[in-house]
Amino acid sequence: MPPELTSLRSPRVTTARKLGKRSFRGKERRFLAEGPQAVREALEHLVEVYVTPEAAERHADILAAARAARVPVLTASDEVIAEMSDTVTPQGIVALCRFLDRPFAEILAARPRLVAVLAHVRDPGNAGTVLRCADAAGADAVVLTDASVDLYNPKAVRASAGSLFHLPVAVGVPVEEAARGLAGAGVRVLAADGAGERDLDDELDAGTMAAPTAWVFGNEAWGLPEETRALADAVVRVPIHGRAESLNLATAAVVCLYASARAQRAR
Repeated sequence: MPPELTSLRSPRVTTARKLGKRSFRGKERRFLAEGPQAVREALEHLVEVYVTPEAAERHADILAAARAARVPVLTASDEVIAEMSDTVTPQGIVALCRFLDRPFAEILAARPRLVAVLAHVRDPGNAGTVLRCADAAGADAVVLTDASVDLYNPKAVRASAGSLFHLPVAVGVPVEEAARGLAGAGVRVLAADGAGERDLDDELDAGTMAAPTAWVFGNEAWGLPEETRALADAVVRVPIHGRAESLNLATAAVVCLYASARAQRAR
């Protein structure tokens, strides 16, 4: 069967190109997810799916699930998919998705026990990777402050490897509101910082990590500003036992989140 979408000037392709801009994504409350893993996990948020004939054969199960959910599936030429994609080597399948973030108040009302707060995180790859780490550690939610990168940036969506669609996420929350709201919900707020006065190992030994906890992660280059650190109940460092100068953001996040997850499950 020949592709249904072949023109690079079609309205769908034009919309896909515009969705590369944050302002347009925000206006339309739509974003693109690329690749079979993302499309499979995005089922509840799909608007339309575009796929090459070859990819349609490889991923028939994904398309069957989309059609069962009454999501339109359109075949497209390789050129059209390449035009819609943000990657150098497209995987032949792209989905138009609805925004999925939730109000911060809804996250607080659910009484979360483990939360990742991304404050001043500007790199979309890091944001998506931390979200993936939070999902793997069993976190209840992720919060992106108003100073952080757009959750729906194509690189962030790709780096989340489908985890974007697994757990509640709030966006655009001022860091002060995030810290105070979580504290008011009975959540201990910890700022992760390499220069923290407390050591993660000591916190684990003291038995304080079993309580509901929100970890605040800062900018990749300069960490957390003093005013953000001051909002936390404690500033905690991951101990460096070897000669490494520091840990990158995603590595520090996974260590902190898993430390909390283990302590909470042990209790």
